[in-house]
Amino acid sequence: MTVVAAPENAVPARSTPRRARRRGVRPLVLNLVAVALGIGVWSLLSAIGVQGLPGPVTVADRAGELIADGTLAEDVLASLRRVLIGFALGTALAVPVGFLMGWYATARGLLEPYIQFFRTIPPLAIIPLAIVLLGIGEVPKVFVIFLAAFLSSVVAAFQGVVDVDRTLINAARVLGASDRTIFAKVVVPASTPFILVGMRIGLGSAWATLVAAELIAAQEGLGYRMQQAQLYYDLPTIFVGLITIGVLGLLMDRLLLLADRRLTSWQERR
Repeated sequence: MTVVAAPENAVPARSTPRRARRRGVRPLVLNLVAVALGIGVWSLLSAIGVQGLPGPVTVADRAGELIADGTLAEDVLASLRRVLIGFALGTALAVPVGFLMGWYATARGLLEPYIQFFRTIPPLAIIPLAIVLLGIGEVPKVFVIFLAAFLSSVVAAFQGVVDVDRTLINAARVLGASDRTIFAKVVVPASTPFILVGMRIGLGSAWATLVAAELIAAQEGLGYRMQQAQLYYDLPTIFVGLITIGVLGLLMDRLLLLADRRLTSWQERR
């Protein structure tokens, strides 16, 4: 019986999960170090009196006050509602429009000029028009956020369809697959990574537009609270709003990133 010796540099099978865990722990440690360094620099700048910059303790105390009286919770719920509705509607429309533009040349020719035209116009510039046409209720606020998310996501969905490897499509046709089957089994899976990246960009655009959207006669919301604080030079409240928006946006982005990894687990990653 011949015995085959294992190579000297062979890695035991048990080490693979351990290495995966190490790769997952290291970014988390680096993230925590980055946060600690950021708070340290912030404290230092506040201590030397840079333009009256409030320190982390002052901002934390102000956040505690806003949490205690329920103001922060009301503002978070109002802003989250607007962002989620606008983002969901924008993404829900962007995906089919992007698929149409990528799959049908006629649809591309009809829709692409409008998409590219409105992409050059900042959603914030639409606010005066939105007020005139839609009033000063919730509709114009959600519409501006919807437009920001839609324009960011539709191009990604379109590009995802266009960039599908033609070899895969031709191979499916050779095997007798119909256009519907090719679209469902080849195009949609191959373009999913592009769609999810577009959704992440759209989510960032939605949050970036929120503050300006809440200029439209809002009575609650993080953007509204920050604008009111600006009138009284209330820097701690402004910082609370900024940090809250950043944390909420980061958490939502991590959820999309988790969905990306689950839905595109077939992709090779570095």
